Amino acid sequence: MRLIYHRGTILVKGEFSLPNTKWDIRSGCYRSQALHYRDIVEYLENSKIPFEDHVMNLIPCPNISSKVKLRDYQHQAMKHWLTQKRGTVVMPTGSGKTVLALKIIESINAPTFIVVPTLDLVRQWKETLSKAFDIEIGEYTGEKKNLQAITVSTYDSAYINAELLGNQFKLLIFDEVHHLPAESYRQIAEMFVSPYRLGLTATYEREDELHEELPRLIGGKVYEIHAVDLAGEHLSEYETKKIDVELTADEQKQYEEYHETFKNYLISRHIRMRGPMDFKKIVMRSGYDPKAREAILARNKAERIAYNSQAKIEKIQELLHKDDRTIIFTRYNDMVYEISKRFFIPCITHKTDSNEREEIFNKFKNGEYAALVSSQVLDEGIDVPEANIGIIVSGTGSSREYVQRLGRLLRPRENKKAILYELVTKGTKETRTSYRRKK
Repeated sequence: MRLIYHRGTILVKGEFSLPNTKWDIRSGCYRSQALHYRDIVEYLENSKIPFEDHVMNLIPCPNISSKVKLRDYQHQAMKHWLTQKRGTVVMPTGSGKTVLALKIIESINAPTFIVVPTLDLVRQWKETLSKAFDIEIGEYTGEKKNLQAITVSTYDSAYINAELLGNQFKLLIFDEVHHLPAESYRQIAEMFVSPYRLGLTATYEREDELHEELPRLIGGKVYEIHAVDLAGEHLSEYETKKIDVELTADEQKQYEEYHETFKNYLISRHIRMRGPMDFKKIVMRSGYDPKAREAILARNKAERIAYNSQAKIEKIQELLHKDDRTIIFTRYNDMVYEISKRFFIPCITHKTDSNEREEIFNKFKNGEYAALVSSQVLDEGIDVPEANIGIIVSGTGSSREYVQRLGRLLRPRENKKAILYELVTKGTKETRTSYRRKK
């Protein structure tokens, strides 16, 4: 029996099939997803079946060590993960998921491939890893192809190159692992043979329920702790406050007109809105039903009126204080620019280049800027220094988004309680969205 890695799969050269393998008439042997490499090897060893293993082509790895120390809950998380050397750890933003990963890398002491959502996070991880281990950290992205014993990549680059990289690393780490179950990204986990797998996230569940794929891809949830469990000792004390605001008379009239257009379409087509999947069906209908397109546009206009109401601008003015470090979150870039212009505060969107973003963060940290406003680009992963006040002007109904925004505020500041304000326009869909969200 011989095992060979071939473009994201395992070829099994032998006379009989093994679990998770299928006969491939093209290659004249059995074939399996690379994902099942560990299970196949364990089956052969436990069954005492002789085999030749030609799968791994590991990158040379120096001895990896650091002086990083873990907190008690991080020790617990590591202990649980090490029982299987697979699975996801769920911890709030600011609680040290990266530090936990460092100690796990040190414990496994083998070539490690780390997958993150953005280039900003690639740079952030590389800096942290370099300081901890004092070795060259590789990067495999659209900008650079430099493989090292510890290499950081984006989900996009890892997906495109999975079949080339899949047998060179023993430990596979997914930061913000809730991205992994997407139809394309899951192929990273499927095409890597890495026997050891770690997922990190503050928000495990997905609204489309694809998180149910994670146990197959990297192992189940092995440890979970919430912000409320760490507040006051390891994270800031915090509270959340919902503030209701009202539309102006003109805004109310426009909102009702657009909302009525959407509602009438639902009635005319006997459609019930029970969740996101029902709305996706309407989007699909818009390709052949002009009334569906009209209804969607009306719904979007109503939504923007609720999200961008003038009363929210006035409320922001009340909440801004120079002694606080405030991040304002909003869904749409036009509102970002309006708030930035109105209050003379810097803004960050997907168009902001990395140098400008770093300059804004540095000035925010040293107090030159007391506030900044952003669309959804700060919702995930990026370390935002020194913030203790958050104002959600608008967002989706996603509990993940809410938790991530709260997480921007939880790094402790002396004598400062973190407060997350949510501005909600009364009498609109936004009110139902706020109540529906799990907090």
